Amino acid sequence: MTRTPRLRRRLAGGALSATLVLALTGCFGSSQGGANDNPNANVTITFWHGWSAPSEVQAIQGTIDAFEKANPNIHVKAVGNITDDKINQALRAGGSNAPDVVSSFTTDNVGEFCSSHAFADLTPFMAKSGIDPASTFPPAQLSYTQFQGDQCALPLLSDAYGLYYNKDAFKAAGISGPPKTLSQFDADAVKLTKQSGDGYSQLGFMPDYHFYESTITHFAAQWSPTYFDSNGKSNVANDAGLKAAFQWQKDLVDQLGGYSRLEKYRTSFGDEFSDNNAFMTGQVDMIIDGEWRAGMIDASNSKVNYGVAPFPVPDNMKDQYGKGYITGTIVGIASTSDKQNAAWEFVKYLTTNTDAVVNFANAIHNVPSTIAALQSPRVSQDPNFQEFIKIAANPNSNTTPSSPNGGAYQLTLQNLGYDYQSGKQTDLQSGLDTAAQQIDTDIAQSQ
Repeated sequence: MTRTPRLRRRLAGGALSATLVLALTGCFGSSQGGANDNPNANVTITFWHGWSAPSEVQAIQGTIDAFEKANPNIHVKAVGNITDDKINQALRAGGSNAPDVVSSFTTDNVGEFCSSHAFADLTPFMAKSGIDPASTFPPAQLSYTQFQGDQCALPLLSDAYGLYYNKDAFKAAGISGPPKTLSQFDADAVKLTKQSGDGYSQLGFMPDYHFYESTITHFAAQWSPTYFDSNGKSNVANDAGLKAAFQWQKDLVDQLGGYSRLEKYRTSFGDEFSDNNAFMTGQVDMIIDGEWRAGMIDASNSKVNYGVAPFPVPDNMKDQYGKGYITGTIVGIASTSDKQNAAWEFVKYLTTNTDAVVNFANAIHNVPSTIAALQSPRVSQDPNFQEFIKIAANPNSNTTPSSPNGGAYQLTLQNLGYDYQSGKQTDLQSGLDTAAQQIDTDIAQSQ
């Protein structure tokens, strides 16, 4: 199947965040919108989503067909391949061409959608339907769909990050199984690496932040950092776990030959979402990646004999082995919609109907986003996929929190990572202090 490059699009879309929040702020007076419509009336609602691959479009249409069969009075007009900038433009304009229900791959913009009231608060709808969000959705999934108590979105399938490892390379190196702690992981990465001249013929792991899914926020999840304090101020300069994550990555860069050598080798890799992915070609023996990678490997001509496990944890957090970084697709109701009750019936079906969630997850090889669906025996029982099910269900798994200016703070941290790994910034604490100030300034300017 084709997988949308969610993470890189999120980072590239960071420049859009400031524009998006400025455009949305003040455009919507209330998140309650038009919730006075009769949900039993014969009505057509418009649903915008981002899926574009034929198999994905077919899968979401199958879910829509099942909903319409169960709710014959509500008809759903689906429009695919929608990006967040299109959502922004439509919600600002309103009118008959605006969507009623919107889904987005970009969890980072939830804070903007909630604080601007571009999306309706779903708490009253859930209360009316008798849905307890805390007992319906895992903590991480619930976290990335709300902002400061405003549950303006709900999770629509998830992505969980874990460790992919090359079983044949492990066997050849005499490594018995996947590492559980980062000290074991570092030792394995060094042992698997084969240097050739000023480069490599094989690399155990690529810690370079320019590589695929190797971002500071994905790594830092293993330390469960706190990015903001209770007052919404940046906590990145004070969080010991986040600092340790930066230090771990830089130490591994040095152990594996240094930034320049790694960067040179990285330029030989193929595109992340192609059959020339460096793990799939055997150039790199371990990667951090999501559940979709298994589907892509299985559908490709890759000969890699791979296994999946949770990403290792710091040695002093052994008891939390099994957790990982969680993100996913979100869905909400446009506050400009005058069909919010009918729209809610559709959103409720998409996000809380166990059969609907399981069927859609199986169809596009994503992780279910409700507790019941994660526990369902109908979810794919493929052993590799089940590893991601366990990661998603792990209570210690975590995500990056919503912010009123989207993912701008993550870009600030990623830029610090680029400077620190390359040696441009040698004083990590000073860099974190500067990053914290920048994050607070950016948020203040966005409000």
